[in-house]
Amino acid sequence: MSANESPQDNRTYPPSKEMVANATISGTAAYDALVAEAERDHEGFWARLAKEHLIWTKPFTKTLDASKAPLFKWFDDGMLNVSYNCLERNLENGNADKVAIHFESDDAKVTKVTFRELHAKVCRFANALKKLDYQKGDRAIIYMPMSIEAVVAMQACARLGVIHSVVFGGFSAKSLQERIVDVGATLVICADGQYRGGKAIPLKPAIDEAFAMGGCDAIRQVVVYKRTGADVAWDARRDLWMHEIAEVESDQCEAVPVEAEHPLFILYTSGSTGKPKGVQHSSAGYLLWAILTMKWTFDLKPTDIFWCTADVGWVTGHTYVTYGPLAAGGTEIIFEGVPTYPDAGRFWKMIQDHKVTIFYTAPTAIRSLIKAGGDLPKNYDLSSLRILGSVGEPINPEAWRWYFETVGGGKCPIVDTWWQTETGGHMISPLPGVTSLKPGSCQSPLPGIAAAIVDEAGHDVENGKGGILVIKKPWPSMIRTIWGDDERFRKSYFPEELRGYYLAGDGANRDLDGDFWITGRIDDVLNVSGHRLGTMEIESALVLNKLVAEAAVVGRPDATTGEAVCAFVVLKGARPSGAEAEKIAKELRDWVAKEIGSIAKPKEIRFGDNLPKTRSGKIMRRLLRSLAKGEEITQDVSTLENPAILEQLKEAK
Repeated sequence: MSANESPQDNRTYPPSKEMVANATISGTAAYDALVAEAERDHEGFWARLAKEHLIWTKPFTKTLDASKAPLFKWFDDGMLNVSYNCLERNLENGNADKVAIHFESDDAKVTKVTFRELHAKVCRFANALKKLDYQKGDRAIIYMPMSIEAVVAMQACARLGVIHSVVFGGFSAKSLQERIVDVGATLVICADGQYRGGKAIPLKPAIDEAFAMGGCDAIRQVVVYKRTGADVAWDARRDLWMHEIAEVESDQCEAVPVEAEHPLFILYTSGSTGKPKGVQHSSAGYLLWAILTMKWTFDLKPTDIFWCTADVGWVTGHTYVTYGPLAAGGTEIIFEGVPTYPDAGRFWKMIQDHKVTIFYTAPTAIRSLIKAGGDLPKNYDLSSLRILGSVGEPINPEAWRWYFETVGGGKCPIVDTWWQTETGGHMISPLPGVTSLKPGSCQSPLPGIAAAIVDEAGHDVENGKGGILVIKKPWPSMIRTIWGDDERFRKSYFPEELRGYYLAGDGANRDLDGDFWITGRIDDVLNVSGHRLGTMEIESALVLNKLVAEAAVVGRPDATTGEAVCAFVVLKGARPSGAEAEKIAKELRDWVAKEIGSIAKPKEIRFGDNLPKTRSGKIMRRLLRSLAKGEEITQDVSTLENPAILEQLKEAK
């Protein structure tokens, strides 16, 4: 989006003196010193941090191996165990009886586990898997709802060196089957079902359906967590109850040391077409960045209550639910339900009841909650909050200000984090004790991250001009490869024309202060009459209008202009029709012309009660592109929270 949206957006929000004094990275000078250290000695910087923040079974002597770039290796001759770094670390440092997880179920029942109790659960389940002859290098598919048991399953795999691939508990049987086949899984860990919004939703039937599609013969066992108690089909030769096999095992299980580069997990990127694209992450480098970003970006303190609302089916739920908070010794919230059940005050009540201090959620969730009740947070005591976070896409300034003022009371810095499945953790983000915040900007690269904006030949562009976001130097938590396809990895992320830089796939610009603004995916840049327009920029302009709760912009072919702007808009009020819809559409077109320029005016505006979203809140823009082009929807829509909205938006033309 533009760095110069309107005069009201030029205000910055400096950190308080108290925040600066107490932050992990305290003040601009401390940030500059870390950046300078990384620039002066890139490898030495990362080696120092890896020695300080990770517990090694065998210390490394080599920091970075770039001999087969871009197949980089970090700390390659070292050995460690990720689960040990998350659990034993906290048994040994005085945190054994500290609450690790507060789990709140859909029906608001709360379960707590300490680090000691979590360690015991993980060890029992790891012993059960070991008895079933699962070991280092095997691959497991995990298909579970948000729960303590999902964390236990992931940690138990890490403890044994079993590589896990978590599939979001809303993906279709076909998506499961593709991932089982591609990763060569021999184990599935799933649940009978899950609760969402007061309803029991089956999960295991999707596993059985995936098996019926064929290609899953390598699976030896399906371990099932009994969550809902629903009747499920049962194959006695293959299916086992999680609690039955774990409860008879010892609560001690020695962690298996693995090489630093041993794959911790493979996560398939959503929305990929054709062959699934498995993003492969390492053990040591990934965990190091998870810990550092918990401490740097979130400024995690021993007394904090941290809540990341992401599902473990996404990378955010890996880094900032299963691994980062535990390895950093934090107490966290895990939530099973949805933000609007039993009413739109659910998030705020949870923050009040659990005295959450750090809250991390997505802009789509924020905008939906504004629409559901923008004044609702005022009915709750949110005074425990000290840091707010945003993840998934750039947050538009209007939603940013509501989040800052209404949720944070004007006192909580917002860390608007830019990163990707492929980066493993935050890459560009404001820092609580450093940054004067600009609504809508992710601002500055974290120390050690060489982010830049270049043209199509890989040359730097000057501040104030847009271009392609790249990372110039390797970093420890980066994607190692696409599972089983090194060549696709090279072509996708390190194209020759960009001088060997990592291609993020996002467009961005830097304002005259040097702060980063993400303008949207490169493939979401529209070319209207020869003018390049970022869809994110138009979306942000629309949402600035007082009538608009949410907007998504896509392009469609146009005989005159090459591409035309098509906007899907959710209003704060009721969905309009007829003459009223035409009147509001004209008002919004004029508004966009004023905010950006007449070239950006949407040629078509469709109004809906909502936008097509996954259960994690991600807007499925590829479906909107099909609607805009008048195409039939042939893609898999099983991941959508609200598939019926597609018909509404189709008819809204």
